Formats: sequence, C-alpha cells, structure tokens
Amino acid sequence: MARVLVLYYSTYGHIETMANAIAEGARSAGAVVDVKRVPETVPREIAEKNHFKVDQAAPVATVADLENYDAIVLGTGTRYGRMSSQMAAFLDQTGGLWLRGALNGKVGAAFVSTATQHGGQETTLFSLITNLMHLGMVIVGLPYSHQGQMTLSEVVGGAPYGATTIAGGDGSRQPSEIDLEGARHQGKLVAQTAAKLFP
Repeated sequence: MARVLVLYYSTYGHIETMANAIAEGARSAGAVVDVKRVPETVPREIAEKNHFKVDQAAPVATVADLENYDAIVLGTGTRYGRMSSQMAAFLDQTGGLWLRGALNGKVGAAFVSTATQHGGQETTLFSLITNLMHLGMVIVGLPYSHQGQMTLSEVVGGAPYGATTIAGGDGSRQPSEIDLEGARHQGKLVAQTAAKLFP
C-alpha cells in the first residue's frame, strides 16, 4: 500500500478542511495516509489575537518525516500569490533531503486557498510545485476528470494544477462540496499514482 503524507498550513481552517478531503480521497484508493501540519511561526498570543485556528488535530511534522512517504501533498493559503511563510520556512529546511535525493521519483501534489477567485491560486500552486520538482518529485495535478472545476453556475475552486478553494475576503466562505470533491479526486489520483510507482 502506498504511504501518503498530506502536509499543510492553515491559518483559519479552510486548508485544514481541504487536507482532510485530500486524505479521504487517498484512503479511498487504498493508501495509508497521515495528515500533518507545519509548525506555526507566529507567536501564540498574536495568533490568538488575530483569530487563527490555533488548536488543530493534526500533529506537527518534522522534515525528517518526509522521506518515510511515497507521496506528499502540500497545502497552504495564499500570501500575495505565493505560499505562506510558514510552509516556505518548512520547505527551506529540506536541503539535506535534496542533497541525498531522498525524494527523487516520489509523488508530489499541491492544493491551496485564496480569499478571492483571482487571488493567486495558480501562482501559489506553482510556488509549491516548484519546490516539489526541485526535490525530484513526480507531480499529480487535478485534471478535468474532476469536471466540477468547470462549473459556471456558482463560484468554485479548482485548477489543472491542484485542488483549490475560495475563502472570501473575510474568511466566511467554507470549502464547497465541489471544492471538496476536487480535493478528494486529487487525493485519489495521488494514491493511485503512488501505488503504480511503488507496488
């Protein structure tokens, strides 16, 4: 069975919800899945004052955890069209893994959240995917086999590069069922791909 890590950073819980949907999809394809988060870099008193979701069920990952998986799916909210500083700080510590080629040939994927439809979803996905490719990973996106991303009757997330959701400027919009379907679909594809590469 393929081992999949869903590794995320979520300030307000939107990406946490998407991470659990990615995991659900991967498990539906028979993978063993762990959901973990990167460390928070904002002091707790500031995070609480700004209404961060500070109590999340997922354990905090270490860089050493990464090489124990056949596939790694990264998720984060967008910061000015790129990944959050928390996720960047974590990935900046993977130089040793890169040097040893520890993740070469493994499966990588990405998912994100933005405040608005045009808030940088695709550039943020690529900011994650670029790191995964430098680490030697094989990328799985969200193909149009998830046709929900083509919906025009409502606001939906989704891009061929990964699952996405839109939180709204005040964070009040939660991932829709179509957004969650996209996340589950991508998770399933990641697990299926990993199973083929690591039978």
